[in-house]
Amino acid sequence: MTNSDSASTAAALTGSATGERADILETLRTHRYFLRHTVDGLTDEQARLTPTVSALSLGGLIKHVASTESGWVDFIERGPESMPSVEGNYEDLDPNSELMQEWANAFRLLPDETLADALAEYERVAARTDALVESLPDLDAAHPLPPAPWFPPGATRSARRVFLHIVAETAQHAGHADIIRETIDGQKTMG
Repeated sequence: MTNSDSASTAAALTGSATGERADILETLRTHRYFLRHTVDGLTDEQARLTPTVSALSLGGLIKHVASTESGWVDFIERGPESMPSVEGNYEDLDPNSELMQEWANAFRLLPDETLADALAEYERVAARTDALVESLPDLDAAHPLPPAPWFPPGATRSARRVFLHIVAETAQHAGHADIIRETIDGQKTMG
């Protein structure tokens, strides 16, 4: 492959983005591919299976990653009001609260949901994120994080740091998904 072929391939993967933005997009798209690949050929029932000690399922991981990515993009666009404020410590959180039930359900492919719908939502979220990576005027633009036990008091996040967090979240859960898929039927995604 020549340098011009390599540049053409990179441009096709990253659209008009160059430099740091192209790197973010290429890395994110690679890990999204690995995650999506773990559900290739599965039925909805298989996507709901929790075959490991964990309560994670493949369909639930797709939903969770899409929901998390969407929430962080909302944060970049609208700031801390896009996220719930949660006062107190972890120990103070009521596991039966609406917020905690929503969070738990984001890790499950519920009986009335399909894997195809979860994947379509993930595609929609990914397209929105990619467009923002390409168009956001300033990757250093930052917002304060809302109060929550999982954020340090007074912390802020720049758009750049949020995009890197989305990459890390996607890569981590692609690894989880690879283990779950291998447990279901022996298919290995990354090796």
